Amino acid sequence: MLDASFAELVWLALAVIAAGILTGLLAGVFGIGGGAVIVPVLFELFRLFGVPDAVRMQLCIGTSLAIILPTAWRSYRAHQARGMVIPEVLRVWALPVVVGVLLGSIIAAFAPAALFKVAFVILGSLIAGKLLFGRDSWRFADELPGRPAMIFYGFAIGLGSSLMGISGGSLATMVLTLYGKPIHNAVATSAGIGVPISIAGALGYAAAGLPHQALLPPLSIGFVSAIGVAAIAPLSSWVAPLGARLAHALPKRWLEIAFGLFVLLAALRFLMSLVG
Repeated sequence: MLDASFAELVWLALAVIAAGILTGLLAGVFGIGGGAVIVPVLFELFRLFGVPDAVRMQLCIGTSLAIILPTAWRSYRAHQARGMVIPEVLRVWALPVVVGVLLGSIIAAFAPAALFKVAFVILGSLIAGKLLFGRDSWRFADELPGRPAMIFYGFAIGLGSSLMGISGGSLATMVLTLYGKPIHNAVATSAGIGVPISIAGALGYAAAGLPHQALLPPLSIGFVSAIGVAAIAPLSSWVAPLGARLAHALPKRWLEIAFGLFVLLAALRFLMSLVG
């Protein structure tokens, strides 16, 4: 049953519109799907509609991953048209990220909501610290590692993305820059890796939520809300190419600072929800 005043619904509608716009811009500029924006908005939306705490966070993450799919695809295509994507990285990472995402979907079906928040705080803080305070000399190497290490990184990116409700762009960007790849190439390649992550994540969460269908709101397929997808995905997908154009117009350091601040604020938001 809906538990909200008219004013709350108006503000929520505005938040959904803003989330769609921001998600598209973030996808294009940072090569991320915008899950850190989508998940908090959906959390409030589902709270107002009385979704139980036991399944609300999982529903937010599954829906976020489904929303990210068209946005990640349009962002990837926009970056690819500029020749900035590193295709060999996509080929090596495609399978292990999917395996990591599917494992994360299984874990998420049984884990408490706090697990997702803790994962975001820890990983997000590491990413933000690297971008805000790191230097070009902060590298593991000047070239990407061998295939076994790259497979491990792909798996870890997929697992972390599934637990955080993101498309993996922030994690992939950090890995690639630590191995000497320019930020613009890292962002473009990260947008590409978001496509298989979002597909596997949406399918995995949909399947994981089927046993909990009785607790979920109408028009939900497992832990994926069709209403949530319809509210945000079209706008964010439409805005994504604009973000890609902005990414290639910004200086490298501006892009790093903006990306770092974004991830840090998102991590702080989840930390506050843990201690609040």
